[in-house]
Amino acid sequence: MAVNYEKAGVNLEAGYEVVRRIKSHVASTARPGVMGGIGAFGGMFDLSALGIKEPVLVSGTDGVGTKLKIAFEMDKHDTVGIDAVAMCVNDVLAQGAEPLIFLDYVAVGHNDPAQVEAIVSGVAEGCRQAGCALVGGETAEMPGLYGKGEYDIAGYTTGVVEKSKLIDKGRVRTGDVLVGIASTGVHSNGFSLVRKIVADNGLDLHAPLEEFFGDRILGDVLLTPTRIYVKQVLDVIHNCDVHGVAHITGGGFDENIPRILSDEQGITIHEGSWEILPVFRMLEKYGKIPHREMFNIFNMGIGMVLALDPSEAGKAIEILEGHGEKASIIGEVTDKKGVTII
Repeated sequence: MAVNYEKAGVNLEAGYEVVRRIKSHVASTARPGVMGGIGAFGGMFDLSALGIKEPVLVSGTDGVGTKLKIAFEMDKHDTVGIDAVAMCVNDVLAQGAEPLIFLDYVAVGHNDPAQVEAIVSGVAEGCRQAGCALVGGETAEMPGLYGKGEYDIAGYTTGVVEKSKLIDKGRVRTGDVLVGIASTGVHSNGFSLVRKIVADNGLDLHAPLEEFFGDRILGDVLLTPTRIYVKQVLDVIHNCDVHGVAHITGGGFDENIPRILSDEQGITIHEGSWEILPVFRMLEKYGKIPHREMFNIFNMGIGMVLALDPSEAGKAIEILEGHGEKASIIGEVTDKKGVTII
């Protein structure tokens, strides 16, 4: 036993227990191509098992941000791992890539094996939803850097796409329609503002906010996990000619949809063509935020946008609805630069 290390605040035995606890969660994410198992110095994947002729690897990394502060206050840790996976896999999906592997990094002030297991169980659930394998990770115990019960989590994913199927900038055409897929809520962006609104108005995370959510607890509403769109959007990509995919994250509509456009293009969005979720109505009211500005901060009920020819939109929506998604045409690509919301 490393007695002196423990006196410095690092419990190696707790770290070993974490590994024992998470083995079953990791195993539940296995998929064809995975080599080796937990405990190696690196995660391995046999790309030849996929039968792709010209594979292009697409990688992404992200975290959960200050949404974690809500998890700390609610003492609920089994959903933020889903958020960490979602933020990464939805990004590589935007290039048409299928996520293959995921690695997580969890940093804690004090190693609480039950808490870390809850976090990793969420990561494993996110990986199962995305169809990717959790092939490794790191749990770092850093006393003095994080307060009691606090932690940070980040993730990394690599996906693959056939080179001829890569969705890159320049494919979107003027006249394409934008199919929006519903979000589950705030997802994992804008929580510094969300937390300020909650604090400034003295709102209780542990109580219902009946005006907007009925008997649902406010903290539970805010912790709703980010939607993972991988399997349903890949189904659309495989069956329709998708010209562009935008993941609606920080910066909302204004920052994210233009990322798939050519320099001379813009978009028109038709508000009312989808449901703006109650959580955004709440944030707008209590934050006294101008309505138009909300679209430059939050996803406003749309988590992913696909650009397609109008003739393909109906088929895409039918596929998405077959996966249980709410989807609709929310706008179109124009030859006027900028984002116009009608």
